[in-house]
Amino acid sequence: MTETLFRTEPYARECTATVVSSGPEGVVLDRTVFYAQGGGQPGDTGWLRWAGGEMPVSNAVKGEAGAVLHLPAPDAPLPAPGTEVTAALDWPRRHRLMRMHTTLHLLCSLIPGAGVTGGQIGVEKSRLDFDLAEPPSKEWLSERLTALAAEDHAVGERWITEAELDENPGLVRTLSVKPPRGAGQVRLVRIGAEASPVDLQPCGGTHVARTGEIGPVTVTKLENKGKQNRRVYITLEG
Repeated sequence: MTETLFRTEPYARECTATVVSSGPEGVVLDRTVFYAQGGGQPGDTGWLRWAGGEMPVSNAVKGEAGAVLHLPAPDAPLPAPGTEVTAALDWPRRHRLMRMHTTLHLLCSLIPGAGVTGGQIGVEKSRLDFDLAEPPSKEWLSERLTALAAEDHAVGERWITEAELDENPGLVRTLSVKPPRGAGQVRLVRIGAEASPVDLQPCGGTHVARTGEIGPVTVTKLENKGKQNRRVYITLEG
């Protein structure tokens, strides 16, 4: 199992680690700051650097038994097992994905009661699909998202048991993807105060520490993707 430092240190840009295994299918480290693709959030990119070598990382994905696979770019050199490396993120890309992901949680808060049927987080644009007959206007959503971000709400987390989640099924907004089970606990991401959160739902992704980091938000397009499925696209400045 890879120790996933991004869980406890989402702002860590690099770490030292030891190579556990290495091959064209990916490099496994004993610890990493790289987020492995999942839950609609892309995997991180960056570099593994060691004495005399560097491997560009084209993606990070989940491997077996809790391992994170750092996928090498084509024809990149591979570090040998046992090598000490520095795992360094493409930080501007990661931070933008964090801003995007938190914005999608804010978007959920503006469309209460509608289940999320799909979504994708991207660097240039992101989207959520809602089980909804008619969404609010692009202009209203853009104005409210930008205002919520500017209010600089704190973003935190807490853990609940799977039994507690079963007792509060309304916490789960996604209809197609369910929170991972089997570990006994589920991570909740909270935006705003504990007593009266702006948004609270299970999530395993990375987020900014405060919504003030997001900046202005624009809803660029609303699409009908079925009788009760409405797709909302967002972009960010900077």
